[in-house]
This record gives sequence, C-alpha cells and structure tokens, in this order.
Amino acid sequence: MPDAVAQIRRFRKERNLNLSELAAEASVAKSYLSALESDEGDTQRRPSAETLYRLANALGVAVSDLLGRSVEQTDVSQIPQSLRDFAAASGIPRADVDMLVSIKFRGDQPESMERWEYIYRAIKLSKPMDKSQQ
Repeated sequence: MPDAVAQIRRFRKERNLNLSELAAEASVAKSYLSALESDEGDTQRRPSAETLYRLANALGVAVSDLLGRSVEQTDVSQIPQSLRDFAAASGIPRADVDMLVSIKFRGDQPESMERWEYIYRAIKLSKPMDKSQQ
C-alpha cells in the first residue's frame, strides 16, 4: 500500500494539516497515522478499507484518489450551473460535487447556490449522527 500512504501524506501536506489534525478529523490514532506514514518496505502497515475511507473523507478526496485509481467523474456539462457556482465559491472537493449532482427531490435538482449550500451543509452536519448510531 505504499502508493496510498504516499497519497495520504501528499494530500495532508497540500491541505496544510499536521498529523494531529488529520488523525482527529479521521478518528484514527495519531500514533497509527505516524507509524503508517513512516513505515517502509516489507514491514509497511496496510490500512483497512474503513481507515482509508475515514482518511479520504477527512482529506476531502475519494478513496480512489488515495489508491491512485481514476474514477469517472460527472461530465462538467451535466453539472447544473448553480452547483458549479457553489462548488467554485466554496472550494468543495470534486468528489463531493459528483455526489451532489446525483441528488434529486421528486425529479428536480436545486436551482440556486444557496440551496446547494444548504443541502451540502446538512449532509456534512449529519455525519456525527452516524457515529452516534455505532
């Protein structure tokens, strides 16, 4: 999993996060994250799928980005202008834009940046609810 570890480190540094910040955001132990980034060769740790998912979420990328795999993204022409405007203004990750573009309510999508922001915030704010169910 050397590529994934290198990607974790790269994305962490790009986002100016230290180990403590990423560990807290991803709900993993700082010591584990430190060991993960410092392991080399045959002794390298292999993070679980759950850990990769948590780290990807905390870094604002898809798991496929950590694994160095390409995933088809939504064609930009299929993204409503209001969502494109919201994404540009707020700087949300492309993976989140791809998730939002699939949202429809009774066949319709939001038509304003404000509504996209409301939905995005609701999704992000609801994340702790999942943790309370475990």
